[in-house]
This record gives sequence, structure tokens and C-alpha cells, in this order.
Amino acid sequence: MGATVDLGDGVQAHFTSAGHILGAASVKIEHGGRSVLFSGDLGRDDDLVMLQPTTGQRADWVVTESTYGDRLHPVTDPVEQLGAIVRRTAARGGLVIMPAFAVGRTQSVLYSLYKLREQGAIPYLPVVLDSPMGIDATQLYMRHAGEHRLSHEDCQHITQMTRLTRSVEESKSLLSQHGPMIVIAGSGMVTGGRVLHHLAYHAGNAHNTIVLSGFQAAGTRGAALLAGERSIKIFGDYVTVRAEVEQIEGLSAHADQPALLGWSAHFHKPPARTFVVHGEEAAALAFAERLRDQRGWDVTVPEPGMWVQWDDSTGGGGHDSP
Repeated sequence: MGATVDLGDGVQAHFTSAGHILGAASVKIEHGGRSVLFSGDLGRDDDLVMLQPTTGQRADWVVTESTYGDRLHPVTDPVEQLGAIVRRTAARGGLVIMPAFAVGRTQSVLYSLYKLREQGAIPYLPVVLDSPMGIDATQLYMRHAGEHRLSHEDCQHITQMTRLTRSVEESKSLLSQHGPMIVIAGSGMVTGGRVLHHLAYHAGNAHNTIVLSGFQAAGTRGAALLAGERSIKIFGDYVTVRAEVEQIEGLSAHADQPALLGWSAHFHKPPARTFVVHGEEAAALAFAERLRDQRGWDVTVPEPGMWVQWDDSTGGGGHDSP
């Protein structure tokens, strides 16, 4: 991060850390003394794994995300919450099945389990990462230790703690294993991936727990599970859900509204214009209102198909399409 790339014709792109997941970047495009900063997905200041986003930005225009523009993260400790779920499930001899995004969420979950083990807060259960993409992403985190909070020793211990299953045969063999175990597999919203096989096999057992570790979009199996559906369709058949279903919201890697506002507070001067994008309508509108009220910024929530033209005569204010 911190690199500047010459794109030719006098255009440069400058990359700074957005702190969301490994490699996430804010990008400032500069040409002829004008600049536009694209925030990208911004991370949390207190993320378990990632370093906080780069602050102290400067740009004429800003295009900022608003994924959590109308939300606050819960004050509960997600690691403690996960520990309680693991202990409760292990006590009844069940499996913990955790659908997780391969990049970011998987590494946060593994680090949380490692911390709980080190503290003696959970029993020493087998921990399995059944996700080839998740395995590759975890190894990338190990190779780029300076880009996140985990030390080299943390990464080594996490690897030693975790059984990595790459092949289809290894994954299938897990279905026949008995006793308490923690299985992490994609996809995070239960829309596909190996986690479907684990749910098809284990969701009907009341001793087990399905732990959803993040936002579940409407229409996904994850959202259906959260809504209390007792039957979900997997591979063309309906699977009865008797397992306990829990959600841990505190592991989200997205900056919430206060964190987004905090990022905006460190600009060297207010941008001439700001465009709030990449969020549901309610989230975008709520965040835009806060930027106007608390920062005094000129803020627009673009409509689909809208275009904007830079106008030097207005100090970079620009002209909008109808």
C-alpha cells in the first residue's frame, strides 16, 4: 500500500489501505491538478485482524461507500459470544458449522478460535477449514504479515490448530466423523460451496449449531435460517433444520456509521463534492445526511444513470445530468 501507479497521459493512481480485508484499497485518481478519491470498502478501527484504514486523505471529489451508513456495530464481544456457542455445543456433543467468506471472515474466525483456545475458554476440539479458497487466502495473510495485526507467531499457531481440507475426498470424509468439531466452510451466506454438504448432513441434528458470522442478504439460505425457517432447499431437496442457529454480528469487517464519519473527519479540507454510493438506499441517504449535518459537506446520493461533469468555474463543483 502507499504505491503510486502511472496510468499514462498524465493520470496517476495512488493506493492507500482501506482496512477492510487484505489488499482492500482506497484509490485516488489524479490528473491535471484535479483528484477524485474512491474510498472502496472501509474497515473498522477495532477490527480483530486488519489494521485501521489510512486517514488524512485529501481530494477534490470523494466517492464513498455507505454499506453500514445507517448502522452501529453491537457492543457485545464477538469472541466471547463465539466461545459461549462452542462450549454449549460441545457440551451436548454437537458440531459447530460456520459458513464464512473465504477472505477476511474466515481469518477472523480462526483467530477468534485461537484466542479462545489460548485462554482456555473452549475445549480443544478439532478445527477444520473446509474451503480451498479460504485456505489460499489464509496463506496470503501469512505471507503479508505487515498488512494486518496478526504476528508471524499468531499465524503459525492458527495453522497448527487447523486441519486444512483441500480435496473433495477429504471434505467428504468429514461427513462420516463423529463427536464435537468446528467446521468452517464457504459460502458465507450459504448460497453455495462446501458448507451446503455439511448442512445437508448435519442441519437435522438438534445437538449441532449453525453459526452465521455476518450479514445475510435477503433471499439467501442464510437469511432463511436467521428468519427461523425449519426447512431449507439444498441440492433440490428440502432439509429439515433442527440445529440451533446463531448469528455473530460483531465480526463484520465493514466500518459502521460512526467509523465512516470518523474517516471523513481526518480530511485535510472538505472535498468540493462527495458522492455516497455502494449501500442500500436507506443506508446511503442516512450517511449522506450525517455528512451534511456534521461535516458541512456538499453530498449527493447518485441516481442510477446519473453522470457528473467537472466544472473548474465552480471550483470543482461540476454539473449533473437530469
